[in-house]
Amino acid sequence: MKKLVLVFTLLFSAFLFSQEKSFEITGEIKAEDDQSPLESATIYLERVKDSSVVSYTISDKEGKFNLKGTTYDESLNLYVSFVGYRTFYKRVKIDKEIINLNILNLKVDDNMLGEVLVKSTAPITIKKDTLEFNVKSFKTKKDATVEDLLKKLPGVEVDDEGNITVNGKSVNKILVNGKPFFGNDPTITTKNLTKDIIEKIQVVDTKTKAEAFTGEEGDKESKTINLTIKEENNKGIFGRVAAGGGTDKRYELAGMLNLFDNDRRISFLVGGNNTNTPGFSFGEISKMFGTGGGISFNSNGSFSLGGRSFGGGQGITTSQNAGFNYADQIGENTEIASDYFYASSSSENESSSQRETILADSRFFSNSESQTENDTDSHSFNLEFEIETDSTFQINIEPSFSYSRNTTLFNSQDETFDEDMVLTNQSDVNSSVESYARQFNNELTATKRFGSRGAFIRFQINNSVSQQESDDFINSDTEIFGDNPESIIRNQFTDGENDSYGVSTKLQYRYPIISKKFFLNFEYEYAIDKDKNRQSTFDFSDSTQDFTDFNTVLSTDFEYGDVRSIPELGITYRGEKWSTRLNVGYNIRTLNNKDLLRPQFNIERTFKNLEGRYNFNYRFSPKASVYMGYRLSNNPPGIRQLQAFEDVSNPLNVVIGNPNLEPSNRHSFYGGYSGFDWQKRTGFYGNFNAAINNNQVIAKTVVDPETLKRTTTYDNVNGSYSYGISGNYSKDFKVDTLRTIKVRVGARYNFNNRINFNNDVKYSSEVTTYSPSLAIEYLWSKVLEFKPYYRLNFTNNAFDIDAFEDRQFTTHSAGLRTATFLPKDLEWRNDISFNYNPNVADGFQKSAWFWNSTLAYSILKDKGLITLKVYDLLNQNTNARRIATQDYIEDSQSTVLQQYFMLSFSFKFNSLGSKGEADNGGVFIMN
Repeated sequence: MKKLVLVFTLLFSAFLFSQEKSFEITGEIKAEDDQSPLESATIYLERVKDSSVVSYTISDKEGKFNLKGTTYDESLNLYVSFVGYRTFYKRVKIDKEIINLNILNLKVDDNMLGEVLVKSTAPITIKKDTLEFNVKSFKTKKDATVEDLLKKLPGVEVDDEGNITVNGKSVNKILVNGKPFFGNDPTITTKNLTKDIIEKIQVVDTKTKAEAFTGEEGDKESKTINLTIKEENNKGIFGRVAAGGGTDKRYELAGMLNLFDNDRRISFLVGGNNTNTPGFSFGEISKMFGTGGGISFNSNGSFSLGGRSFGGGQGITTSQNAGFNYADQIGENTEIASDYFYASSSSENESSSQRETILADSRFFSNSESQTENDTDSHSFNLEFEIETDSTFQINIEPSFSYSRNTTLFNSQDETFDEDMVLTNQSDVNSSVESYARQFNNELTATKRFGSRGAFIRFQINNSVSQQESDDFINSDTEIFGDNPESIIRNQFTDGENDSYGVSTKLQYRYPIISKKFFLNFEYEYAIDKDKNRQSTFDFSDSTQDFTDFNTVLSTDFEYGDVRSIPELGITYRGEKWSTRLNVGYNIRTLNNKDLLRPQFNIERTFKNLEGRYNFNYRFSPKASVYMGYRLSNNPPGIRQLQAFEDVSNPLNVVIGNPNLEPSNRHSFYGGYSGFDWQKRTGFYGNFNAAINNNQVIAKTVVDPETLKRTTTYDNVNGSYSYGISGNYSKDFKVDTLRTIKVRVGARYNFNNRINFNNDVKYSSEVTTYSPSLAIEYLWSKVLEFKPYYRLNFTNNAFDIDAFEDRQFTTHSAGLRTATFLPKDLEWRNDISFNYNPNVADGFQKSAWFWNSTLAYSILKDKGLITLKVYDLLNQNTNARRIATQDYIEDSQSTVLQQYFMLSFSFKFNSLGSKGEADNGGVFIMN
C-alpha cells in the first residue's frame, strides 16, 4: 500500500509540473511624489488561494525588477513593499510568458486618517543597515529548527559545525527579541528553538549595548541575528524532551523547557550522552553524530560548542549537562539577563604518533603512545544588567563567575631514534593531576549622551580575579643512551597555586565636528595585571615514605606584573555611502617579574610603542559593499620567555628564557567584498589579508647530536610575512515552484614565509596552500534533498637550505548528504563522506568512508518523533592525520567513536498562543 501511495504521489507531482506555466514579470518602482527610482524595494507574488509566496525579488538601483517563476494558477497577487511607503497591490493575470507592468508608483506612508494598516508579509525587507526575513515566506519541514530555517534563507550559509555567515560575513551573536538566549552561544539557540514560534529574522552589524545606545557603527565584519517571536507566542510554555538507547551501551538524553510571559523568559536545558556530543542538541535528525554540530576539542580535554566549554575530552566522552536562562524587564528602565551552566564529563583516549624531525645536518625520529583518562566538573554563571535612567544615560553591568574541577590520569611511552634508527633515548611517564579553578569577572560601562549631534562620554572598568590550585603526582623514568648514558628517575609531588588579578579602565569622549557625521575621538586606557605562580615540587623520601624533600631545581615561585598606559586619538567619518575611522595610540608598557627562589633572575622591562588602526567601508547599494583596513599592533614577549631561569621539568627539553628580547610589531592589512544579487540569486564574497612581522619572537632549539636532548631559548627575527586570498560564489537556479538547484564554488590561497632556526642555522620556510571546493544542492520541496560536495587541499613546503627537502601534500574530501520526505511523516537522511590522505605514513589509515544514516517517523500529530540512527554504518571511522611544519612531519591518530545503532524518541509540547496564519496582504485598505 505504501508503495502505491509513493508511486501515486510521484505521478501526481509529475502531472502538476506538466501543467505549470513559466512567467517573467518586469517593471520599474518609483516614488509617486518625485518619480525617483526606489532601490531595494521588495516585489513578491502570492497565490490567491492561500497567500503562499510564489516568487520574490529586489529592485535594482534604477528601481527596475525582473521577477521570474512558474505557476499553474491563472492569476497571482503582486505586492511591492518599501520602508516609508504604502505597500502596492495588484492582481496579475498569468496569461503570457513575459508580462511588462511598466512603472509602479508607490505613495508615501503618511498614515492618513480613515486608513487601516495591515501587517506586511514581504519575504525580505531592507531597512538601511537591517536585513529582515519574514519567516512565513520560507517553507521548511514541520518540526524545523531555527538552523533548518536559516539554511533556506538567501545569502545565508550554515556549515557542518553550525557556523553561520550572512552575505559572506560571520554571525557571532543571536538574540531572541533583542535579548541574549543562553549567553552568546548561537548554536544553542539555532539547534533548539523551533521555527513555528518565530515571526521575523533580522540581521544587523554586531554592536555592544553601549554602541547601540550611542548610535555608533558596530563591527562591520560580523553580524548579529535577532529572532522576533510572534506577539501571540510571547506567553506560554513550550519545549521538547528526547531519549535514546543503542548498541555498545550508547545512550542520549535531552530536555528543554521554556516559559515565556511577555518580557519575562525562563528556560531550562538538561542533557547527557556517551556519544561525544553536548547534551543540548536534539539528535533525532543526525545532529548528534560524532564531533559535528559545532564541537571542537580543547587542549585541556574539554570540548566546546559555539565557544562555550562543556567538559569532556578526545576519545570517548560521557557527559552530563544542565543549563538555566532568565531574562526580564524590571520596571521601565532595567533589563536583566542571566544564565547558569553545569557540565560534567568523563573521557578515555589512546593516541599514537610518529614524528620525523629535520635538522640542518641530520634528522631523527620519535614514536609516542599515550593513554588519558579525564574527569571534569564545571559551573558557570553570567549576569547582565542594562539600566537606562533616562534617554541620555545608560549603565551596563556584566558579572560572571566560574568554577571547575579536573582530574587527569596520563601515561605515555616515548622513544627517539637517530637517522640510522639507533635508539638514543626513551621515557615512560605516569602522572595524576587534580586541579581546581575559580574565576570572577565584571564589566561595568556607563555612557552619557550629550545633545543630538552625536557627542558622548563613556567610562569602562573591567576587573578579574582567578585562583587555580593543583596537585600533581608524577612518576617518570627517562633513559639517555650513548657514550655518556644517563638515567633520570622521578617520583615527585607538585603543589601548584596560580592567583591572578587584573583591572582595566577606559575613558572615551566623542566630539562631533559635523553633526552625526564627523567626530573626534579621545580615549585613554590604564590597566594592571598581577599574577602569582608557585609550583612547589617535593621528591619522595624513602625515610619518611612521603613527599617531603623539597626540590629547588624543579620548583618555581614567581610574581608577575603588567602595567599599561595607552592614550589614543582618532577621527571618524560616517556618511550615507561610506565610513572611515583612524585611531593612533601610544602604548607605554612595563613588565616585571620577581623570582622569589632565584632573585638573580628578577627582571623589569619597559616598552614604548606606537599603535594604530584604520578601516574604510563603502556600500555600493544595500546589496553590495567593500571594506579594507590596516592595523599596527605590538606584542611584548611573554614573561616566561624573558626569564633567564633554566626550566628542566622535561629532562629531554630544557628551556631557557632570553631577557634581551624586544617586543614584536605586526603590520596587518585586510579587505573584502560582499555582494548578493536578489534578482539573480547570486552571491560573491571575497577577501584578502596580509601581515608583516618585525622582531617576531621565535623558539630557537639546539639538539645534542649524540643524546638528541633539546635545549630551547628564544630570539627576535625579521622577515616573516604572510598573505592570503579567498572567494566564494553561489548561484540558485529555480527549476520550478518546488525544485531548486544551488551551486557553491569556493577557493582559498595562503602563503606564509617563516623565519626560524634549526641547530643554530637560520633558515626560511615557504608554505603555500591552495584549497578549492565545490558543493551542489538539489532541493525538491517535501520530496528530496541531494547535496554532493568535494574539497581538495594542496600544500607545498619549500626551504632555502639544502638540508631540508621540499615537500608536497594533497588531501581529498568528498561527501554526499541526502534526505527523502516520502511517504508523509517519514524522513530518511544520509551523510556520507570520504577522506583520502595519500601522504600518511605506513601503519596509519590513508582513506576512510564515513556513513551516518537516520530514519525518523512523525507521530502524535507531529509532536512525537521515533528515530533510528546508525553511526558509522561502514565501520571505518578514523582520525589519522598528517601535520607538516618547518622542521618536522608528524602522523598521528587516536581513539574514535565506533559504529553504533540507536533508537530514540522525542516529544515536543507547546501551550503558546494561537499559531494562526499571518494576516494576508500587506496593504492599506481604504474605508
